[in-house]
Amino acid sequence: MRFFSLIFMLCLPGMIFAQQTDTSKRDSSQSVLKVPVMNRRGLNPPQVKSFIVPAVLISYGLLSLGNNAIRRLDFSTKAELQEDHPTFAVHADNFLQFAPGVAFYALNLAGVKSKHGIADGTAIYVLAEAIMSGSTFSVKHIVGRERPNGSDNYSFPSGHTANAFAAAEFLNQEYRDVSPWIGYAGYTVATATGVLRMYNNKHWLSDVVAGAGFGIASTKLAYLIYPHLKKLVMGKQTMKYSLVPMYQQKAAGLAFSGTF
Repeated sequence: MRFFSLIFMLCLPGMIFAQQTDTSKRDSSQSVLKVPVMNRRGLNPPQVKSFIVPAVLISYGLLSLGNNAIRRLDFSTKAELQEDHPTFAVHADNFLQFAPGVAFYALNLAGVKSKHGIADGTAIYVLAEAIMSGSTFSVKHIVGRERPNGSDNYSFPSGHTANAFAAAEFLNQEYRDVSPWIGYAGYTVATATGVLRMYNNKHWLSDVVAGAGFGIASTKLAYLIYPHLKKLVMGKQTMKYSLVPMYQQKAAGLAFSGTF
């Protein structure tokens, strides 16, 4: 029972963020679904208070680096999982971490419009991944925590979990005005990724909790930084661009075109 309560804690960020919606009323002709935000006044970045949950998750992980109750919970959780499933070896987590990001493109190609177009969305996603990768790998080398299975000393925080939650937060930001259930689905997949990391004896519970925090915070930072970065790169020029799927000579891909 204690273990499942901890899994609920991992799901909590998704429940919170997926329900954050714009309370202001819009005319249907100005709906975000029809007019991308970047074509009006730039991105609508997340508020500072939305960083509270990822900050709490990261703080929880950092506290586990000491000799305290949180760290002891890591050991007891590992013992419980290994006792109940000593031969567990399902490595779907290697693929699930990318699922929320893939869903963004799949939904767009299916005609379900996101808050931003594919080009801007891709840029935000890449920026979020860069922030996430840089922060998690730096902390991994600084902390040097040994993995539960003893394979190396790069356990904290969980990179797979951070990647999954970064993608889930991105999916939620882009589609929460369409349906909160899309955000729920993304966070469910991200949580499953973290759980599998523990079941496969690759990470401690606190690694996974901190990884979720790093992933969510990275995407939120990307939404804050991107409009300034785009303005810096493009200056005052306005670029009209399109990114559409194509199929030619038995090869599928994306076609990009743009004009200033």
